Amino acid sequence: MSDEKKPASKEIPAGKIVQNKVKFEIYGEEMIEKMVKASGNSGRVYLPPNWVGHQVKIIRID
Repeated sequence: MSDEKKPASKEIPAGKIVQNKVKFEIYGEEMIEKMVKASGNSGRVYLPPNWVGHQVKIIRID
């Protein structure tokens, strides 16, 4: 058997929040930057009516 130590686990302890920024590269047709508004127990963002039926991606930037 080897006497080498196993590397420490890189798991995040329960209850600890890690804020790391990541970079996304997205190709698309249009971009709108808006603030999310409260809506009951959720959040809401209104988009233009001509976007209805199209696929969108939402990325939180702050």
